[in-house]
Amino acid sequence: MHVDSYSFGRIVIDGETYTSDVLILPQRVVSPWWRRQGHLLQMEDLSEVLGERPEVLIIGQGYSGAMKVPRGLREELEGLGIEVVAGKTASAVKAFNDCMGRRVAAALHLTC
Repeated sequence: MHVDSYSFGRIVIDGETYTSDVLILPQRVVSPWWRRQGHLLQMEDLSEVLGERPEVLIIGQGYSGAMKVPRGLREELEGLGIEVVAGKTASAVKAFNDCMGRRVAAALHLTC
């Protein structure tokens, strides 16, 4: 999977345009991706990601970084052997594309 472009509220992955938040898994894209508490990421929001057993999880916290990733969640993911990279979605997209060759997943909030 490769992210071709990202702008506020819009992402193009392997030529396909999405306008809702996405999970990028090794073999598929899940969209829309909903979170129980919108701007507060929780472990249950990542159940499909965990089923894929990625080496790296890239988290896009939104255009301006509004989605929170609690420290406890990061620690729990790292305890499962998953490297966590989180930041504004534009930076997360770059990090995702730079991870090619590794088993990587992404959870990307496209707005806010």
